[in-house]
Amino acid sequence: MKRTTLRTGGSLATLALTLSLGLSACGGDDTAADSGTDAESSAPAEPTPEEPSSEPAAEGAAAQVFGEGCAAVPPDGDGSFDGMATEPVANAASANPLLKTLVAAVTKAGLVDTLNSAEDITVFAPTDDAFAKLPKKDLKAVLADKALLTQILTHHVVGGALTPETLAGDHDTLNKDTVTVEGSGDAFTVDAGGGNMANVICGNVPTANATVYIVDSVLMPS
Repeated sequence: MKRTTLRTGGSLATLALTLSLGLSACGGDDTAADSGTDAESSAPAEPTPEEPSSEPAAEGAAAQVFGEGCAAVPPDGDGSFDGMATEPVANAASANPLLKTLVAAVTKAGLVDTLNSAEDITVFAPTDDAFAKLPKKDLKAVLADKALLTQILTHHVVGGALTPETLAGDHDTLNKDTVTVEGSGDAFTVDAGGGNMANVICGNVPTANATVYIVDSVLMPS
């Protein structure tokens, strides 16, 4: 009887040990699986690519102008593109810091009301630096001669509002002559007389009754 009991006890012990090892093995597999899952879930997410930054697009009247010279126009106030867009052309020019000499000449010639009351015109507006290119003696003589000054200033004014698409070509002026524009896109030159060409440095500037193209030379009628 003792032998039988011992054998049975040995068999039970062996079975218990086998089950214990089997359960331990299963438990080890679960732990490994759980560890793998945790490792995957804790892995850092890949960074989302950042979109390239860009400068804000121009708004309002500034959205339609072109040319390097436009950077000299104030960003706000009466002399800004938005400010000029609400005023007739002579008044608009008076607020622009680039056009002080032109405004003085227009006032001296008595053309303020003429320009402000005209409808749908195009004005080639010489900057202060453009007038400074003229010999001081000649400029002084022109400013003193109202008839000659009027001829020169009205030579800068074209009937009809010219867009960049219609700017190139020959155009009739208020001086009853023609002015010739060459170029396309955002690069234009205007015949300034005497074989000289004026560059449009800031174009398609809107005012209440005119489109302005600011140029770097005074246009002299032939």
